[in-house]
Amino acid sequence: MRARSPGSKREPTIALINIVFLMLVFFMVAGTLSPPLDRDLALVNTSELEGRPPPDALILHADGRMSFRGTDQPGAAFYVDSLDPEARAEVRVVPDRALPAEDLVNTGRELRNAGAGKVIIVTERGLE
Repeated sequence: MRARSPGSKREPTIALINIVFLMLVFFMVAGTLSPPLDRDLALVNTSELEGRPPPDALILHADGRMSFRGTDQPGAAFYVDSLDPEARAEVRVVPDRALPAEDLVNTGRELRNAGAGKVIIVTERGLE
């Protein structure tokens, strides 16, 4: 019997290089699938835009008051009753930052119980 000569173990670096190269080609192709914008196009700048709540949203103030289009509302049920049937499908709420979360949840529950189909909370988008 012949003794096996100790062979050198080859590392699979060629296979790893091939996989990395294929991923590179994939991302290059995938990144060019969307058509580029026109070179002479100038996008709208909104950095100086004044943020205002949507006009058809129920405003919840920090002290618990509710207002709609500048008019105080006595309660969530009164607000929902004053809406058209189509507008009751989606009710937008803009809470004050200082409003306790418990009050916001309770108001959302009251709106749903009064007949609002979907309650959407409008918030400020944080840029980090």
